[in-house]
Amino acid sequence: MILNAEEQAMLNGELGEPRRWAMEHMMRVGRFFDAPDFVEVTQAHIMADTESLGEAGVDFLERIAAHPLDERQVRIPMITDPRGIDFCHYKRLKQTDLMASLEQRAIDAFEAMGILMTNTCINYQTIMPPVRGEHLAFGDTGVVIYCNSVLGAYSNFEGGPSSLAAGLTGRAPRYGLHLDQNRWATRRFRVDWEPRSLSDWGALGGIIGARSGSYWEVPVIEGITTQPGSDEMKHMGAAMASFGSVPLFHLVGITPEAPTLEAVCDPYTLPAEVIEAAELDAFYARYGGKGEKLDVVVFSAPQLSLLEMQSLAELLDGNKLHPHTSLLAVTSPVVAADARRMGLVERIEGSGALVLEGMCFYQSYAREMGVANGWKRLMTNSVKLANIIGGYGYEPTLSNMENCVASAIAGEIV
Repeated sequence: MILNAEEQAMLNGELGEPRRWAMEHMMRVGRFFDAPDFVEVTQAHIMADTESLGEAGVDFLERIAAHPLDERQVRIPMITDPRGIDFCHYKRLKQTDLMASLEQRAIDAFEAMGILMTNTCINYQTIMPPVRGEHLAFGDTGVVIYCNSVLGAYSNFEGGPSSLAAGLTGRAPRYGLHLDQNRWATRRFRVDWEPRSLSDWGALGGIIGARSGSYWEVPVIEGITTQPGSDEMKHMGAAMASFGSVPLFHLVGITPEAPTLEAVCDPYTLPAEVIEAAELDAFYARYGGKGEKLDVVVFSAPQLSLLEMQSLAELLDGNKLHPHTSLLAVTSPVVAADARRMGLVERIEGSGALVLEGMCFYQSYAREMGVANGWKRLMTNSVKLANIIGGYGYEPTLSNMENCVASAIAGEIV
């Protein structure tokens, strides 16, 4: 790989051991993907939940954080994905003190490096949304696909070590979606129905992601006349990335790189694959459970926006949850603060629900929480969560927010 003088100095260790490690790590990543050189990035976003890190990962962070300030400090704005613990409520969730202790150690190490503890997977809705053409080193798949697709920024999926390396150096290997030629559409989908709810948008993302099935596929979507908002795009992108590892999509007439179909593909050589309404019904049918006892409703993955918090508060007003059913509403610290100030948290929790901030359900020792609380049947409007959570021992049911709330009140899936 071609290095400039500054990059070579970092690799030589002239700017400290953490930056030497970072350059060495990214050289290996770059060589694997045949990157010719590095691109300067302006922001980094790290996934590093302690359930995944474990003792060894936290120890690694602490060793970097022990270096002198000028060596360990990140060089660009760097933020964090959701954490695994809400320190106000972890005991109520039956998480352990050991989990909380490991989490605090990781937080201390991040803060020593100058990393901003935003604890969110919806940073594009809350802090420093990137602009078109901005090169980034973002980790969370839902963050990456939203910022690439909806905002026109440039980022690959960066694992935790690579995100940290980018923060320490301000660089990322130039491959994948940092290159314009890899942003051209490779699959074309025509939708002959209109999504009506956030879960519908998520289901559409899941269908397209499953059909695409590769990091290197770029879908372009046509036929939708409904104007999506930020939450609709958020749920569709998160599901698409979850089901297919897709990091970029184009929605004709909506996303910035696709004002027309011709702007992102040659329609004469890329035939359209039709997604019929029956596929939406079949997608929902994969997640059964109607009439069964409901243990927990989870709104998470992605975290809720302020508008979603408002919708949830309106649905819960004047109602009480069934005594055998829990409801968890998970959001970012920024949204939680606004929701608390506006009285939304009080309204949601007045039903018996619990608002959690700065965490994500499936990154928070979900299996252990399920066992400790006796949770098995889980209901959600998040297609991403429905796709993932079965691997943690749950039986997921997918529906819209209205049905999720009605089921939580009834104590069974309606």
